[in-house]
Amino acid sequence: MLPALIWLQGSTSEFYFFFCSSGLVAPQVVAYKKSEHGNEGDTGVLTCKNPSFPAVTTWSWYKSGQGRLENASGRYIIKSSGNKTELRIHKLDIEQDTGDYFCNATNSFGSGDATVNLRVRSRLAALWPFLGIVAEVLVLVTIIFIYEKRRKPDEVPDGKRAPAPCEEQVQSMNSTRGIFRSRCFAL
Repeated sequence: MLPALIWLQGSTSEFYFFFCSSGLVAPQVVAYKKSEHGNEGDTGVLTCKNPSFPAVTTWSWYKSGQGRLENASGRYIIKSSGNKTELRIHKLDIEQDTGDYFCNATNSFGSGDATVNLRVRSRLAALWPFLGIVAEVLVLVTIIFIYEKRRKPDEVPDGKRAPAPCEEQVQSMNSTRGIFRSRCFAL
């Protein structure tokens, strides 16, 4: 930042000193998201921008432990324009692509950078909660089945079926009063 010194003389013949910012600074790079998530096999997109003036003349991307990334590799596509840059990584791989990425901007007053952390998830990551729920349901069904099998059955003589509650009422009414009624009131 280059300060400008301006001297103004007031009515009381005193000098006032003002420092004014010229507005020209080194890039103040900001990551669009500090942490980005992607699924294995998909395309990951990392973005950085520079809100300061003058515009960035050169953008570059680096990966921690790997060095500068180039468009020539085929997996990385870098699109930069003015105060914004975008790194696209095709066919994300858990082993190769997880880690910290640095976007660097340079203009006539200096350079600045920002860090974006990329996390790559397995394609099966969404499947694990579903499998957990299925396993829990299977365990519950098995417990209920075993409980029902071990429970003592109602005592019914072999070869005869258990009378229904209405039949018992009708028979008892027949034997005590000698009246045949075929009513059954279900509760």
